[in-house]
Amino acid sequence: INIETLRSHIDFLADDLLEGRGTGTRGYDIAAKYVAAHFQRLGLEPAGDDGSWFQHFETVEEQLVEGSAEIIIHRDDGDVHLVENVDFLIGGSYTSDSDDITAPVSFAGYGVSAPTPGYDDYDGLDVEGHIVATFSGAPPTFDHDQRAYFSTGPVKVGNAAARGAVARLTFYTDDRIERYDWESRVKSFGFSGMRWVSEKGDVQGIYPQVAASVVFSPAGIEKLLDGGPLTPAGIQQQAAESRTGSANLPVSMTIRRKSTQTTKHSANVAAILRGSDPELAKEFVVMTAHLDHIGIGAEIDGDTIYNGAYDNATGVAYLLEVARVLVESDIRPARSIMFLAVSGEEKGLLGSDYFADNPTVAIGNIVANVNLDMPLFIYPPADIVAFGAEHSSLETVVDKAATKTGFTLSPDPMPEEVIFVRSDQYPFVRKGIPAVYLMPGFTSSDADRDGREEFMHFLGTIYHKPNDEVSLPFDEESAVRFGLLNLELVIAIANDPKRPSWNEGDFFGEKFGQRNE
Repeated sequence: INIETLRSHIDFLADDLLEGRGTGTRGYDIAAKYVAAHFQRLGLEPAGDDGSWFQHFETVEEQLVEGSAEIIIHRDDGDVHLVENVDFLIGGSYTSDSDDITAPVSFAGYGVSAPTPGYDDYDGLDVEGHIVATFSGAPPTFDHDQRAYFSTGPVKVGNAAARGAVARLTFYTDDRIERYDWESRVKSFGFSGMRWVSEKGDVQGIYPQVAASVVFSPAGIEKLLDGGPLTPAGIQQQAAESRTGSANLPVSMTIRRKSTQTTKHSANVAAILRGSDPELAKEFVVMTAHLDHIGIGAEIDGDTIYNGAYDNATGVAYLLEVARVLVESDIRPARSIMFLAVSGEEKGLLGSDYFADNPTVAIGNIVANVNLDMPLFIYPPADIVAFGAEHSSLETVVDKAATKTGFTLSPDPMPEEVIFVRSDQYPFVRKGIPAVYLMPGFTSSDADRDGREEFMHFLGTIYHKPNDEVSLPFDEESAVRFGLLNLELVIAIANDPKRPSWNEGDFFGEKFGQRNE
């Protein structure tokens, strides 16, 4: 692993020239051409559409018409008009130019129905034709796997849609409010949403019958619950104790907005290093990293370009560097390796989800996914966290590779963040493919530095902000070993005569594993 080569990729991809690599923008297209050019230079096989390096897909981008959002709470004693960006946040619609919804409001805990632990926030609650308010996330008493699965947006919105809800309100628990303040959420809503569109023209990842999704601030929750049977403190306590506390509220609500939709196009970039074994070469280890970031946004300290140096120019740099080392060292693992730089991760895992639904190789021949996303070297990490490894035989392989490269393997230090379902490995998991996402852990090899503290500082002050730039600290020795770790891991999976398998009784294996058999 050549540190100068690694740094040069990061320097280019995070340069202001690329304007934050937003999905569907010219800056992203420049980045995609850059990656394809390096794949071509290395002599890899193109693995996109029709023998090209690119897998193109269509997207629709929503935009809320400024000043059009209106939310009114209707009570017996009068109406309460909420204030946008103070009481609530709302995006645009992917399918409708104008929405005007008036319906009763119900509170449904976390909005989770989980038969196995016998937990159902909708038990005894009729929400047909209602606006449903739920907390984000999932009950804290759930085990890690179930909490991750049931916290995902598609599962929660799908559950509400199946019960006849017409719109959805999202509340945040106290711990989420503490980690991500309201001001940061307001800024994030300045970036429009996006979904990919099928060849038939269907917008993916939405439930049209749930016509609007609204995020409420603590101030907005106070106004909604004022004078009713539930209180903000009471529902927060119920959430902390995993009690449903579901109820129909004595109010109705009107939600109005106007939206525009813009068709855009983007592309994943794909290449293959063909395996050396005549039979195993038909199978693939797919290595992914998202090439996009969030583009140009609200000005912070005079800067509007969200460069995304760590997130995720660094991950893409590793993708390119692992490919280079394999080619130039003449290492030919038994299985084939696909290098896949995906678009639209910041918009909801769009590129990886599109690829998983429209793979350019047979989905049953993909044996594993190794994902790279925002590895941080602002301090010298002594350990590694392998999100997802504990679900399959990949854990043993990761442990050996970590030991070989001088890292220890640590458990997830932030289970409440459910990171396993929030990056590009998850669409592969949903197709039944074992996956792992490696991240430097919180243990610093410098005893005078607190890795957790520095990581959390990054999340609070740099993550998804313009100051995620190449000028940030970068511990080169650790960065080289991390590259070697990913290299060792990919080679080990590709050379193992047995394809990775889900652990017996594993939650994700039981739910999705049969899809890839």
